[in-house]
Amino acid sequence: MENDNAIKVALVDDQLLVRSGFRMLINSQEDMQVIVEASNGREAIATPLMNQADVILMDVRMPEMDGIEATERLLDPSKTAAEGPKVIVLTTFDMDEYALSAIQAGASGFLLKDAPPEELLESIRTVNRGDAVIAPSTTRRLLDHMAPLLKKESAQGNEQLSALVDSLTRREREVFGLIALGRSNPEIAEELFLSEATVKTHVGHILAKLDARDRVQAVVIAYQTGVVSP
Repeated sequence: MENDNAIKVALVDDQLLVRSGFRMLINSQEDMQVIVEASNGREAIATPLMNQADVILMDVRMPEMDGIEATERLLDPSKTAAEGPKVIVLTTFDMDEYALSAIQAGASGFLLKDAPPEELLESIRTVNRGDAVIAPSTTRRLLDHMAPLLKKESAQGNEQLSALVDSLTRREREVFGLIALGRSNPEIAEELFLSEATVKTHVGHILAKLDARDRVQAVVIAYQTGVVSP
């Protein structure tokens, strides 16, 4: 029985066995279903159904076109994160430079392929909600590891980014700092004694002012501008 409100998931991985395992796991849940699959990035961008997915699980290393280029091509920069699919990058290594490139390409986070099934399912739900950085500990470890590279890479664009950060109000700056630490909206609300609705409004303003696709992009900007450091 199909659930019209189910989260629509797309799988992009060159290993059929991996896709089959993910498909069985996802389709066993009442609130999500796999609607389309592709075996590499080129196939993914040529498949119209991809754009109808809510969440795309994207392998990083694939023949013909890797997950980073596919992520860049699938995510229209002119659209906000709420409008297009959200991408979770799957990687075999914890400290993977590819994962950082993928996040910079617009992915909403990344997950290890050997993560426990419940972590994968929860990540799909979290990313679909747009509520928090997925696997914050892993994302943060990656960014801590890559922070020097991020700052170096962004040296040229740093003034522009710093100006955007400076445009935040004092309260927005506080919320931004907590987003960068991987806190969810309820956690931020509790810490700052605000309602969740207020926090959500602040987060919306912050993403708009920073021209960030989603919270993960905001975290990258926080590292680039030194708002947080490893």
